[in-house]
Amino acid sequence: NYGVSDGHRWESAQIHAKGVICETLFDKPAHHSSEQTFLHWLEQKQVPLICGVDTRELTKVIREYGVLSGAIVYDAEQAVDFNDSMAINWVEQVSPKEVTTHGNGKYKVIVVDYGAKENIIRCLEQFDVTLKRVPFDYDYSAEDYDGVMLSNGPGDPKQCQKSVEVLAKALARNKPIFGICLGSQLMALAIGANTYKLKYGHRGHNQPCIDLIRDRCYLTSQNHSYAVDDSTLPEGWEVTFRHLNDNTVAGIRHASKPFSAVQFHPEASSGPQDTFYLFEQFYQQILTGAAQ
Repeated sequence: NYGVSDGHRWESAQIHAKGVICETLFDKPAHHSSEQTFLHWLEQKQVPLICGVDTRELTKVIREYGVLSGAIVYDAEQAVDFNDSMAINWVEQVSPKEVTTHGNGKYKVIVVDYGAKENIIRCLEQFDVTLKRVPFDYDYSAEDYDGVMLSNGPGDPKQCQKSVEVLAKALARNKPIFGICLGSQLMALAIGANTYKLKYGHRGHNQPCIDLIRDRCYLTSQNHSYAVDDSTLPEGWEVTFRHLNDNTVAGIRHASKPFSAVQFHPEASSGPQDTFYLFEQFYQQILTGAAQ
């Protein structure tokens, strides 16, 4: 175990996992940036941990049956009431409640925070922009802006109906919009396409995708359970990326308007900056739109 750093480069201010399962816990972290042990961090944040579990066997079960509900209990005989976790609007739980501003640039970008990773903000701050970070249900569609960033987030996109309705109004304005992960799925719903649940979600930092526009392959970071059904994309929209393991949609765009989205995390920079150009494309669309 590497231990836990001081947090200045974390992707979130808190732990969002409801529990942790591991096989072996190390109490002597061996990384130069470690400030505390993993166990101490979990204790501080009051996140339960269970050790001594054969996680390889557990992985085999999940691989065979897909995503499963589970619980950490003190008593093996205790009855557990499993709620349908997929029916919960997880975005509502992780999205900020207040509007905040980042940067002081020339161009105004609305960042719709469905549970955004902090590095999305850091990547955008490299450009001449002022970021207005808003909650998931905030209606920004009539505001004065130069572009909209739709962030990543958890859960089923169909639980975010109000977000879809606001996005549909924003799409009618023809100003640049770029979506990441959940943002991609919400964009698909806003244009009348459909999304569906994957039996095996895409998790990890080494998910291979092909850029159909550039004819290049990239290793990408992904963490999602839903995908866009490309057979339901309306006229004028096209697939830009595909996942090479299962051929699912990993990116979409409009053929003539400044709307695009990807299912992976370009801010994660797996390669180490393989897909950062997507942020540059978004910014270039902002410059082009502002000049018109």
